[in-house]
Order: sequence, then C-alpha cells, then structure tokens
Amino acid sequence: MQQLVEQAAPPGADFLPLNGTDYVEFYVGNARQAAYFYRAAFGMSLVAYSGPETGVRGRASYVVQQNKIRFVLTTPLVSEGPIAQHVQRHGDGVRDIALWVDDAESAYRETTRRGGKGVRAPETLRDENGEVRISAIAIYGDTIHSFIERRNYCGVFMPGFKAVEQPDHVARPVGLKHIDHVVGNVGWGEMNKWVEFYQNVMGFRLYQHFDDKDISTDYSALMSKVMANGNDRVKFPINEPAEGKKKSQIEEYLEYYKGPGAQHIAMATDNIVDTVGRLRDQGVEFLRVPVTYYQELERRVEKIDEPIGKLEELGILVDRDDEGYMLQIFTRPVEDRPTLFFEVIQRKGSRSFGKGNFKALFEAIEREQASRGNL
Repeated sequence: MQQLVEQAAPPGADFLPLNGTDYVEFYVGNARQAAYFYRAAFGMSLVAYSGPETGVRGRASYVVQQNKIRFVLTTPLVSEGPIAQHVQRHGDGVRDIALWVDDAESAYRETTRRGGKGVRAPETLRDENGEVRISAIAIYGDTIHSFIERRNYCGVFMPGFKAVEQPDHVARPVGLKHIDHVVGNVGWGEMNKWVEFYQNVMGFRLYQHFDDKDISTDYSALMSKVMANGNDRVKFPINEPAEGKKKSQIEEYLEYYKGPGAQHIAMATDNIVDTVGRLRDQGVEFLRVPVTYYQELERRVEKIDEPIGKLEELGILVDRDDEGYMLQIFTRPVEDRPTLFFEVIQRKGSRSFGKGNFKALFEAIEREQASRGNL
C-alpha cells in the first residue's frame, strides 16, 4: 500500500504563511472566447472584467469563478509587449499561479532575501472598495507567483476590474470546489533545482516523490517530486523527463510549450461521479483507460463507496493509500497544442497522488501522443 514520503517542515516559524491559491492567470489569444469555454464547459461564472472600459489599456481580462476556483483570462489588445510575446511563444498557457497571503510585502521581502527573483515590487492598488497589495517573483520558465493581500478589500476581485452584475446564463456549475494542486513541467535535470527553490526560497518541504520506476511504461518515463507549504494548503508537483525508448509526455510538452510551464491544474470535487457526468454533458473530453483497468480495480483498492460500473462508464480512476482512497480523471489537452490539461479529483482520506494509476494513465497519454505522431 502506498505511503507518503514526507519530510519534516523546516525548523522555526513559517516565514511564508499561505492561505491558499488566490487565482490562476492564463495569457490567451482571445480571452472573450476562452472565458466562454470555461463557462460553458466547466460551469464557471463570469464575475469580473478589466479592459479599456475600466481604464486599463493594452489588454483585456475576464475573471471566471466556481466556488474557490478563480481563473483570470488575459489577452493582449496590441501585437507588441510581454503578453503578446508570451502567447506567441507558448500558445495559451498559465502565466501566474497567485497565492493568497496576509502580507504581500513580507512575502516579497522574505522570498527575494532567500534568492527569489523579484518581478513586481510590492504595490498597492486602490478603488472605492478598498485596497489590494500585490507583489510577485519568478519561478520556472516564464511563470510567476504573485502574492495577493486582500484583507482590506471588499470588491469582487481587485482594483481595475468591474463586477459583472447580470446573472451568467451560460454557466452551469458542476461542483468544482477548490484547486488541489498545480503541476509544473521542467527540463532535463532541473527538477531538483526547483525542489531546492521551493525549499529554500519559499519554505516548502518535500511531500512525496516518484522516480522513473514509479512513473514509466514500456516506452517513456518521468520523475516527479511534490512540494507542500507549511499548512499543506498549497502543493506543487514538479515533473522532469526521464530516459525512455520514446518521447515522454513531458518532452512533448516542453517541445510545444517552448520551455517549462504549468502542465495541469487539479480541481477538487465532493462528488466526482456527478461532476464528471456533468462535464461530459457540457463537452469536456477526458482520457480513457482500457476496460482491463476496471477488471482488477476492486482487488487492488478493496471496497469503495462508488459502483465500479459507473466509474468504468465515466473513465474515473481510483487509488488507495494508508489513509484512504482517492478518485481522479484527466481531461485531454484543452488547447490545440498538447500542453495544458485539467484533473478532477475527489479525496476520501487519501493525501497522495494516484501512484497506482500512473501506468494506465500514462499509457492513455501515449495513445494520444501516438495519434499526434509525437510518441
């Protein structure tokens, strides 16, 4: 039975206390259309907008939300500048994994003092609803972590955005609750570099790790380490390729994304059967594993609450550790480039990441790669 491999937290007080993930910002080619996709497919509601109509020049941003999950979809309005360059290089992708803190200035000071590269010095944004403090540091590739302090703000999102007052008749919520984790892909030999970054710069600890013996098929392999902050509210698995007979999914991602970046976002639900059924009805496409996976499932994970036949019908995977079990499923890439995808996860005691599902999952991904001619 799988167990966590968990290091003790660093001694002393947590110098970077995190309340959770504040939002994830995507740079995209057309934010209006992207917002419609996340509303219609994932059931997120349009809650705020920023652009020329709100006094912001050069870009437009739409904020979509479902419970504690908040995405910001930003597009350039001109062909020059960093947003346009990001989209040109990477396609649609994650720019900012923003973290909710009580003190954005302290978060910036402590992380840059420990070696983090600052990309936005602490700044106060104000409007009639109060103020938001924001700062940011660089992480892998062109991705950043913003630190968001909003204790003195009562608006819908932050200054520069206006609330969308009318009901969202497009969105049909599916029961997604919060972000469970965000996975980053880095290049050959870079995983330990970024593990050390999260340990030394951000005070995270090693929560779990997998080597190429854990995550491999007949053709490809990867290695992964999961980093967690002091209160376990924020977890970041970090993947790098490993040697295999053919091209791994991480290599394919790095090739198409043109460097390191966020590979997938895991969103939690309290009822994965209902959530996945609704997502399928709304057009979300998921990876499928062979039916043989379900023939061995009950023997491998023992008794579970959900009917095996329903899990097989929907393609939901199950894994158990010494604390309980978890259910998970992965979408196909949501971009034309085979880069970003999503995971839906329900935890029933388990705090792990589905080690028992890796082989079936990665074989499913390889079938997709082969269909694209990239295996």
